[in-house]
Amino acid sequence: MAARSNARIANEAWEALFRAQATIANELTSGDLWVDLIPREYGVLYELSKARDGLRITDLGEDVLLTQPGMSRLVARLERRGLVRRVEDPGDARACRIRLTDAGAELQRRVGLAHAQQVAKAMTRSLDRNELLELRDLCRGLLADPDRADADDVSRQRLALDGA
Repeated sequence: MAARSNARIANEAWEALFRAQATIANELTSGDLWVDLIPREYGVLYELSKARDGLRITDLGEDVLLTQPGMSRLVARLERRGLVRRVEDPGDARACRIRLTDAGAELQRRVGLAHAQQVAKAMTRSLDRNELLELRDLCRGLLADPDRADADDVSRQRLALDGA
């Protein structure tokens, strides 16, 4: 029998991934980098910076991992501060899209640059370029849509985890 089952190794890998993410996230959220933003607010500004036509609140909630009511409150705070604005949704007269204001775009760029430098410092402290590429690819693999896998692939994966 193998020294460790795939299920046990999978759980050890998950714990290592979770601890690494939590440790680095804690490091990245400390300090004065965030100006007067909280990281989740920056996350909204970042997602909007990639969306030329803006995003619906429901789309933002999916990207930032907030419920619709939580996202509505966060958007209202950013709107009061002049960082985002609501515009009509050309595809649905009942809905609106959220877009960055000029002030929001400038703040996102400034904080984003500092954040990117902090991320690079944290990630390159222990990993070289090839390890970073491998980690990126492994994490992207974990994000693969499980609904797109066919039943045979799912069955084989379950057998592999339960067996060896």
